[in-house]
Amino acid sequence: MYRNPLAAVAAVQFLVALDLSVVNVALPAIGSSLGFAPVDLAWVVHVYALTFGGFLLLGGRVADLFGRRVPLVAGLAAFGLASLAGGLAQTPGQLVAARAVQGVAAAALAPAALAALTVAFPEGAARVRALGVWSAVNAGGGALGVLVGGLLTEYAGWRWVMLVNLPIVAVALVLTARGVPGGGGRPGRLDVPGAVLATAGTGLLAFGVVRTDRYGWASGRTLGVLAAAALLLTAFAVVESRTADPLLRPGLLRGRWTAGANVFVFLATAGQFAAFYFVSLYLQRVLGLGAAATGAAFLPFCAGTVAGAVSAVRLTSGRSPRLALVPGAALAALGLGWFAMVSPDGSFAGDVLGPSLLTSVGIGLCLGPVTAAATTGVAAAEAGMAAGVVNSARQLGGCVGLAALATLAAHRTGGSVAPGDLNGGYAAGLAVTAVLLGVAALVALVVLPRPALALDDGARVQ
Repeated sequence: MYRNPLAAVAAVQFLVALDLSVVNVALPAIGSSLGFAPVDLAWVVHVYALTFGGFLLLGGRVADLFGRRVPLVAGLAAFGLASLAGGLAQTPGQLVAARAVQGVAAAALAPAALAALTVAFPEGAARVRALGVWSAVNAGGGALGVLVGGLLTEYAGWRWVMLVNLPIVAVALVLTARGVPGGGGRPGRLDVPGAVLATAGTGLLAFGVVRTDRYGWASGRTLGVLAAAALLLTAFAVVESRTADPLLRPGLLRGRWTAGANVFVFLATAGQFAAFYFVSLYLQRVLGLGAAATGAAFLPFCAGTVAGAVSAVRLTSGRSPRLALVPGAALAALGLGWFAMVSPDGSFAGDVLGPSLLTSVGIGLCLGPVTAAATTGVAAAEAGMAAGVVNSARQLGGCVGLAALATLAAHRTGGSVAPGDLNGGYAAGLAVTAVLLGVAALVALVVLPRPALALDDGARVQ
């Protein structure tokens, strides 16, 4: 019997996207409750990014070898248990450990879910529609995370930003059992040396980047960690070129579709994550909004992203993803440029609402099409591999962009906490995010090819 995995994939992606942002607004309350040292509080966010980014390639390969249901069920179970442990944590170490397990579980979930979707829906209109649902849910989860985190922190307590995952996990497990078929794996062995090198290399890269908030980019500690990451990733590339069953087949990244889409994802996510961070801080530290009000201020962004994702389905159904990626990234760049004009005497209506809608529609236009581009021409047996790569590009782009632009903003403010000085730092960071999205638009225009794409009925269009 045919099973449609779309509902399960949507629930899993909502969970992963929600946890990328739901904890952020709760950080001050978490720090006060558990006695975090100020310098250590950021690890509640950083450790999730480190483990998530570090294990994504391995997670994608596991999905190819063992089928999609196995990593989905195991990942959901681990995510739920870690969320329960985090909600009951009594010390900083317990919460950080729970967040680390959440990141590993998310690294199993994200590529397996995306692989299940791309295998179930063939290239063309059917996949575009399915990815439209996936992208809308992804956007909604990320944006709603800020709102949910603010409301839960203010009215129920910070522990519920962890415990809220439990009912979502339960629903996702039921949908996975009903919608994702068992089996689907293929004969082969797990590339253990490649897995170790990839996980250690990407983990060290993310670690070196996120710790630039404490150690400068030019410090010996940062340069040493980044050099070690480069050495490990170079060794990973050598191992993959020589093994018969690689974790990441080198030829996968030689195609213009896959290579161009992953560069686009890296640039766009670097800008998007940093912009999310700056706007959230602007609302709280410059405009003086509370946690719940800050979360509510992101609702227009959520609505605009969903609207963009729905529009992308209509725009690209049976057509090239470039038709949405170029205008989408350009629109987001314009919106972020508008954001860069924020004022210390501004308001939500005058400085946030308009650019939120413009930026979010542009980002929504890109979410589904860029994933379709990254998986174009990829064999079903390598769907997990391709999903792991594009998720790694997204996660590392977010880490690098946020760390680099946060450093830029901090340098601009010179350590001042005055609203006017903070506004200048945030504006400078937002201006760079606009440039990143502009470059992403050029990548989509110049790098991505213009091949004919197959429709469901076998017709081909440009």
